[in-house]
Amino acid sequence: MICVFGFGIFKRQNVLDMSLHAITGAFGFSGKYITRKLLEKNIPVITLTNSPGRPNDFGNKITVSPFHFDNPEKLKAKLKGVSVLYNTYWVRFNHKSFRHSEAVENTLKLFEAAITAGVKRIVHTSITNPDKNSPLEYFAGKGILEEALINSGISYSILRPAVLFGREDILVNNIAWMLRRFPFFGVFGKGDYKLQPIFVDDFAGLALREGENTGNKIIDAIGPETFTYRELAETVSEIILGKKRPVISLPHEIGYQMAKLVGFFTGDIVLTRQEITGLSSGLLCTNSPPAGKTKLTDWLKANKETAGRVYANELKRRRKRTMKY
Repeated sequence: MICVFGFGIFKRQNVLDMSLHAITGAFGFSGKYITRKLLEKNIPVITLTNSPGRPNDFGNKITVSPFHFDNPEKLKAKLKGVSVLYNTYWVRFNHKSFRHSEAVENTLKLFEAAITAGVKRIVHTSITNPDKNSPLEYFAGKGILEEALINSGISYSILRPAVLFGREDILVNNIAWMLRRFPFFGVFGKGDYKLQPIFVDDFAGLALREGENTGNKIIDAIGPETFTYRELAETVSEIILGKKRPVISLPHEIGYQMAKLVGFFTGDIVLTRQEITGLSSGLLCTNSPPAGKTKLTDWLKANKETAGRVYANELKRRRKRTMKY
């Protein structure tokens, strides 16, 4: 069982009193975009990462350190002098090499180390509709972490994206990949559940703005367009192929087995049962105003020649830590 520990209450200061900013996963997806924007503002950056040897675009412009989750004192030492911590650390699904429960425990260690090191503010990446009592571990874990951060006493901003899209994303890219290769696309059930994807660069800009603020906030980080899952597949198909592939409804279990078969040939986990349940339960949609401006449809039109050309392999990215993300 994972327990949410109590944090001491710290007096708030202007988060710009100290100039050094830290980010988890600067060589990953959203972390890379946040880091790029920080460097554009000439803000010194340290990254905590599980992939210190991964090739990246930043070179010696940032300081790179392992997480040291197994050594809280080392972790705290790495965060000394940091003003703002941007946390993107998480795992998408359970695997023999990583688990949601471990990600929750590690993030709680990260929060505690940040507070004891004197970090002024945490900008934390969560998910739309988190719930610590959810039967879905992804949403439950995010709910546990939100509660811990809210009760910690540190200045915080919690960003809740539904789906991030961009050149390195998984979901939209792999939908496009399948549409390029198969004569039809299957959706789970009617496919009438909704998603609100946000452009990763818009998300990074939002994170920086929240890093500069001092008030506690929870923001649904959603984009300006809302699609049903069926509409998303039809839209991607029409833009990148110039035609609509047939979209067919499948029972959840048959859809899962088809995704599993694709995963067998790609050496990846395409979707899990829990992800299918979360998607089809409408958990990737809110009634909030959009936090991003870039439309997925516009981005797809600008990137239609490259979207989905190469399969984005989650497991390969995690196993080959010396491969560029």
